[in-house]
Amino acid sequence: MNLKTKNPLYKLLSALFFASICIVLQGQNIRAQEKLIISAIPDQNPEKLNRLHKILAEELSQKLNVPVKYLPVISYPAAVSAFRTSSIDLVWFGGLTGVQARRQKPGAKVIAQRDIDAKFQSVFIANYKSNIPKIIKVSDLKVLKGKRFTFGSESSTSGRLMPQHYLIKAGVTLKDFKGGSSGFSGSHDATLALVQSGSYEAGVLNKNIWEERLSNGKVDLKKVDVIWETPPYVDYHWLVQPNLDTRFGEGFTKKLKTTILSFNKKSERQKKILELFSAERFVPAHDYQYLIIENIGRKLGKI
Repeated sequence: MNLKTKNPLYKLLSALFFASICIVLQGQNIRAQEKLIISAIPDQNPEKLNRLHKILAEELSQKLNVPVKYLPVISYPAAVSAFRTSSIDLVWFGGLTGVQARRQKPGAKVIAQRDIDAKFQSVFIANYKSNIPKIIKVSDLKVLKGKRFTFGSESSTSGRLMPQHYLIKAGVTLKDFKGGSSGFSGSHDATLALVQSGSYEAGVLNKNIWEERLSNGKVDLKKVDVIWETPPYVDYHWLVQPNLDTRFGEGFTKKLKTTILSFNKKSERQKKILELFSAERFVPAHDYQYLIIENIGRKLGKI
């Protein structure tokens, strides 16, 4: 008989080794079952968002070798809340919502933005029947006083925060609009529809969506047109939870960032993703780029 099998120390070491193997395998199994949950602020047509993020989830799952699921949210505040409670891991936020989310989740990191996001713009639009003239400079925004005016979501950077910032510079407050307040449509597509229909005389949405809807024939220039474009500012970006390396393995956050930054139009699926994002590529982004958004957000009581 092998004397090692009767040795108590040998038995103890064997048991510890077996236990350690079980723990490692259990950890790998748990990690394999982890899902990376992605989401985005509902800034436009839900059908387009669902189509875009389904393709994105498939691409990320293949590149990262983890299950990836898209979880839609019903509002901008809901996206921030879901990130705070760790219900979503990787989120496409606007400038303001990204700042709000980072303040509620210490350690969260901005990892990327589109090539167009460092110099983003909003467009003020007006219904043809409103007879609102073209605006040449910021101070001319005062012609909107007394008009029926709508923003997008109350937490939108391009549909509310930055436009209101410029309105204030022109001496226009929300109380100056017809009825003593502005409207809040909830999304850029809704703003366009409301102004084009005449429900509101004027409104504001992000320039990117305006141009995309214009090229897709969704804009009737006999009914609505741009009256002013804002100066450029920083906006959309990807924000990640601080615990991804713990859940998916050391270096996972870096790998996720590298994967997103590597998207190009040589791959058919990546090309479609970039087209749906209205981007040529994703570029690195950093927390400090959004300090101006945070400062304006504080002044307007949004942070």
